[in-house]
Amino acid sequence: MALNFEDKKAIVAEVSTVAASALSAVAAEYRGITVGDMTELRAKARNEGVYLKVAKNSLVKRAVEGTEFECMQDELKGPLLMAFSQEDPGAAARVIKDFAKGNDKLIAKVIAIGGEVLPLEQLEALSKLPTRDQAIALLMAVMKAPAEKFVRTLNEVPGKMVRTVAAVRDQKQASA
Repeated sequence: MALNFEDKKAIVAEVSTVAASALSAVAAEYRGITVGDMTELRAKARNEGVYLKVAKNSLVKRAVEGTEFECMQDELKGPLLMAFSQEDPGAAARVIKDFAKGNDKLIAKVIAIGGEVLPLEQLEALSKLPTRDQAIALLMAVMKAPAEKFVRTLNEVPGKMVRTVAAVRDQKQASA
């Protein structure tokens, strides 16, 4: 079905709005994926906070102009779907990587974050970035550790004294 000019403008505006607020993007070739698999991929992406769009590359190139994903324009060739991470930087990479494990027809082609195109080998590293909640939990654990160690150290002094007194008691009981 051919798109008229108004439809094309709507697609460009939609993708541009998403790209302006996205944290990272992954373009993947989807050639040969069935409709059922594509529906499953869209559902997974929606659950992870990833915006997934299949559009003509010329429209996507216009949509990413002026955003930090402008660096991807030269790499957009062939049938590609765009995945934009909305909530955490690793979400799009995680969705594409996890889906590609079970479906070898989905192939990541371009990865961008922070205005730079990353090598495809970085897909694994990007997918392992912690989510916002995981990052906060790690930060809290790091902040809590010195206080816990201090309390354990303070508790060790009376504990050592109790163990010493118990050892003396046991020694006296054994000799009596």
